[in-house]
Amino acid sequence: MQAQYPFNVRVYGLLINEQQELLISDEQEYGIRFSKFPGGGLEYGEGLRDALKREYLEECMVEVEVLEHIYTTDFYEHSYFNDSQIISIYYSVINKTPFNILFRQLAFDFGTQVGEVLQSFRWVKLTDIKPEDLTFKTDRIALQELLNQQRGCAL
Repeated sequence: MQAQYPFNVRVYGLLINEQQELLISDEQEYGIRFSKFPGGGLEYGEGLRDALKREYLEECMVEVEVLEHIYTTDFYEHSYFNDSQIISIYYSVINKTPFNILFRQLAFDFGTQVGEVLQSFRWVKLTDIKPEDLTFKTDRIALQELLNQQRGCAL
């Protein structure tokens, strides 16, 4: 019998506002803090773009339009949270409806939230963001791909 290896397919949206700022999600789950792009796991029966729209609606209460592909994981990445292999797909997105959430200035400023799972959002200027501002390797690579595209650089 062949061994089965669980795959965890994730989809993320890189959203740049009119002030040339990138949206970052700061989260804490069961004591682990991380900064990443908004998005999450693909559910069974869902396409990538539909999953990304759902994730933005759930997390940010905003409808987005999925634009172009930025990056897909092309190396082995073990999950931080369980025994699965992560495959992450990144798209650029724009919001179709206005945001109706409170944005924070500082990382991990969860305000008065309590519980095992916390989340806040902040904008970071494209000119200021560094790969080290993000926790996960795949997010860092996707950021670099985005910045290369913004500068009109080819790989």
